[in-house]
Amino acid sequence: MSHSTYNIQWNEAQNHIKELLEYEAGTDTQKPETDRVSAFQTAAVIYIKYIQVFRKLEECYYQIVHPQKRIVLKHVLDGTMGRLLELKNEMVNLEFSEYHFFDDVLSDMKLTPADIEIPVPRYFTQDNEKDIKDRMKLMAETLAKYRLDETSDKKEEIKMSLEEAIKIIQVHERARQGCLRAKFMREIRAQEEREKMLSLQGASTMDPDVASTIIQKVWKGYSQRNKTLKLREEELIFIGMQPNTDTQVHHKDSPVSKVNKREEERVLIQAQHEREYQDALVNIKEKIREAEGPDIKENMQDQIRQWFIETRDATGKFPDYPSDDEGGSGAIFKTKNGEGGEEGGEEGGKKKGKKGKKKKGEKKEKKKKGKKKGGKDKGAGGGEDDDGFKMVPSMFIPGIEEASMTYEEIWKQRDETENFQQKYDAELIKELKRVEIEDEVRLLVDGQMREELKLLREAIERDKGKKGKKGKKSGKKKGGKKKDKKGGKKGKKDKDLTPDRTIESLYEELVKEGILVQYPKVKIADYMGEYSYLGTTLRQANIEPMPSLSDVRRVVTEYGILPMGSQTVHETAPHVKSLMIAGPHGTGKRMLVNAICSELGANLIDLTAENICGRYPGKAGLTMLLHLVMKVGKLLQPTVIYIGNAEKTFVKKVAKNDMSDPKRLKKELPKIIKKMTAEDRILFVGTSLTPWDSDVKSLCQCYQKVVLIPRPDYASRFLLFKELILRNGGRLAPTLDLSSLAKISDGYTPGHIITAVKHVLTERRVQQLHRKPLTAMEFVTPLARIDPIYKEEEEQFK
Repeated sequence: MSHSTYNIQWNEAQNHIKELLEYEAGTDTQKPETDRVSAFQTAAVIYIKYIQVFRKLEECYYQIVHPQKRIVLKHVLDGTMGRLLELKNEMVNLEFSEYHFFDDVLSDMKLTPADIEIPVPRYFTQDNEKDIKDRMKLMAETLAKYRLDETSDKKEEIKMSLEEAIKIIQVHERARQGCLRAKFMREIRAQEEREKMLSLQGASTMDPDVASTIIQKVWKGYSQRNKTLKLREEELIFIGMQPNTDTQVHHKDSPVSKVNKREEERVLIQAQHEREYQDALVNIKEKIREAEGPDIKENMQDQIRQWFIETRDATGKFPDYPSDDEGGSGAIFKTKNGEGGEEGGEEGGKKKGKKGKKKKGEKKEKKKKGKKKGGKDKGAGGGEDDDGFKMVPSMFIPGIEEASMTYEEIWKQRDETENFQQKYDAELIKELKRVEIEDEVRLLVDGQMREELKLLREAIERDKGKKGKKGKKSGKKKGGKKKDKKGGKKGKKDKDLTPDRTIESLYEELVKEGILVQYPKVKIADYMGEYSYLGTTLRQANIEPMPSLSDVRRVVTEYGILPMGSQTVHETAPHVKSLMIAGPHGTGKRMLVNAICSELGANLIDLTAENICGRYPGKAGLTMLLHLVMKVGKLLQPTVIYIGNAEKTFVKKVAKNDMSDPKRLKKELPKIIKKMTAEDRILFVGTSLTPWDSDVKSLCQCYQKVVLIPRPDYASRFLLFKELILRNGGRLAPTLDLSSLAKISDGYTPGHIITAVKHVLTERRVQQLHRKPLTAMEFVTPLARIDPIYKEEEEQFK
């Protein structure tokens, strides 16, 4: 698409943001909502609208090539993403559940589940592509150096002599030739039989015209039936009732391929324009410094000297020059511009203070009344008052408003007719760099003018015959006191056990020991699952619905990917330090961990008990291991620390045959998670098959959020069979009853379905599809060999 298309889309997103900000400003003045369901509906509507805006902004940021527009876009995108996470936190506090069902809201807003699918911003990996490639290269070199990648997959070579090898080849070749000879003889015999039958029947007595008519009739009927069938298939594909299995869809000349190719080209243009923009920042700054720097310096000096004279005339002595901490000469110009308005500002401040006191007093009175009435339950935490529910003030709305204001002032009405290629705008760079140069020149001028002020004072004191030692002594005392105060605020820091080692050597050591591991590249969208359309209906009937695989994908995106992708969002938004994914075997727990790492370009550190068994033994060894893990994790953010079979860490009783020492991290793990700050983009992810085998209280205290993966429902099984058959080279023929197959496979997990599909769609079976279409019965046998997940086992997870 063109540049104007994405500019229009950005403008639409900004208009929606403006409406949302006005709506949220109106809700702040409204009375708190007393009904929990109504409060959730309000939050859900705002949440869905922010998702729609987020989708548009993410696509614009991915495709707009103007480097200065992308800066503003990223600011808005991060703010919208942070607001989404805040609203998610509000909804969790209102419903006391990680899963939410929006089927009634979507119906009212005339939207589909695809419209509220949360995309993962592609800049998470795109902006750090070079660093990710360097890390992957270092890991590959380390693995090759220590030959760690040839341990499990390496097969033993079969040793044999040359004569034995020749004999085996001869046997196979003679067998091949015998098969071909037998096939050829069978065809000859069949031909002889046909000729013999024709000779016995005698010559044909049918008129040639009649024979040709019969042939034409049969051929025309066959041809017309094929045309009708093709037209019917095209119509079904057009209205979306049948998937398009034509190989030409993904051909290089197809519209889809052309759009993908154009998007890749725009990404390359983005990188080129960004390089030009960075070069222009340096070049234009140097030109402004050479052309305007001396004039700026001279004007500043003249203004400061004028201030010296005015102050001396008014007070009889030269003023004290502001320190760098106070802003230097910048503070002088601020006080000059603010003269006459200070008294009014003080009066306004007093009035505001009085109003603020009144409001606080009113709040206290309300709280007392609420206590008298017996309002003990606070429910949703900080978002619920005694009189009802009200959303907590957002930390991201001011940033969104600021970025929106920048768009309105600079980009909305800007004439870009001469900037067809969407390169950087030199005038905007000049405005930005002038401010920077003024600050740099001010530092130089401050130093010179302090010396000049000192000389002026000394000259006057000499004239008066006075010495200025007292002032100097008092100044030294003040400085000493400040240093003492600063020195007294030093906090304790963890001791660095590897101060002399480089990060590369630490990274290499973790790779060598198998702690820092590789992972397959998986997208979160590859975790397939259909949306649940009955969630709200079941809740209204007082039945707690089981989440669908689509809900699991959304929760993992909100807790594991979005906060970790942006440093700004992670430091400000509600974020999760630790996450546990629990579910039966084959539900895709490890796939979700790999998807989190792939979408973020993160390091994956495996602290599973079996993986660290025998490594770094003893208490000192464990301390060193955790030190290496946290140091590398903090310096090479983002980092995902994976703990498989997380329940074993807090298991009540270790099995006698378990030699992996699963309780090794029991005491240290909660301490490490507690010490983590908002600046540390590190996520602990545990997976569990049987969480009930552990001390549930300790497990829940360690892991901040628990995500339950249920068995796939009918809609998800239908989607899984359809997509997996197509991905493995199969075709969806009319003989394949997917509906019945999805119905009888109740209780089977996605892993079971993948196993069955791969068992059926072998290379030989794929080659036979054109003459022998797939049937549902072919999948029944491999499924019958697998034990399903029964309802009783699923109930244990609840």
